[in-house]
Amino acid sequence: MIKNVLITGGSRGIGLGIAHSLAEDGCNIAINGVRDESQVQAVLNELKKYGTKVIYCQGNVAVAKDRDSIVAKTISEFKNINVLVNNAGVGPKERVDLLKTSEDSYDRVMGVNLKGAFFLTQKVANHMVSCKIDNPNFEGQIINMSSVSATMVSIERGEYCISKSGMSMMTQLFATRLGEYDIPVYELRPGVIETDMTAGVQEKYQKLVTEGLTVEPRMGLPKDVALAVTALVKGQIPYATGQVLNIDGGLSIPRF
Repeated sequence: MIKNVLITGGSRGIGLGIAHSLAEDGCNIAINGVRDESQVQAVLNELKKYGTKVIYCQGNVAVAKDRDSIVAKTISEFKNINVLVNNAGVGPKERVDLLKTSEDSYDRVMGVNLKGAFFLTQKVANHMVSCKIDNPNFEGQIINMSSVSATMVSIERGEYCISKSGMSMMTQLFATRLGEYDIPVYELRPGVIETDMTAGVQEKYQKLVTEGLTVEPRMGLPKDVALAVTALVKGQIPYATGQVLNIDGGLSIPRF
């Protein structure tokens, strides 16, 4: 069965890696981003080379009307959504001491990373439940892109850590609520991944990796995360709703 996948923040970084992997595996892809469609046309053309349907849904997941339009366009084009990947995320514009974190920064990060993901999931979950009631063979699932920061403290970006910790509970909540409909919900926690979000600190992290920050002696790649997502979408990790996959090269293993 061809699955229809909505990936927020899917035009770059980890989200784009996921889009490539799933399109190659035969999924129809709706990628969401805040940029104008003209600015991501090259990305869309790349994804279309796999031969599946690819659409772009512009919008900010932190804004209710944008969430509505993202979901409406995806359903209009694909008829239903089988998979939601909550990947859109932002870090603080400036890394500052926890004692100096501003409300504006907190609201911005939480708005995209947690509030937006929560209410988008709520909307898509209701759609999936309706699909399941109409057709018991309908397959739906939700994958939340969290971070090792859900449990590992970084006092210069506290708002980011809190948003990811909240997403962890969000995963368990929706997994429990949707269990009766056989709609699994998963959480992935990437570690230090080479993306534009980490570009400004990659030199720092590369040095830390060589000094033993991770068990596997390299930074992660978007493809590492994408392969895990693809395995979930293909149903290769069954009977695991509400669970966490750490894609971090062993970063989160307690060591001394």
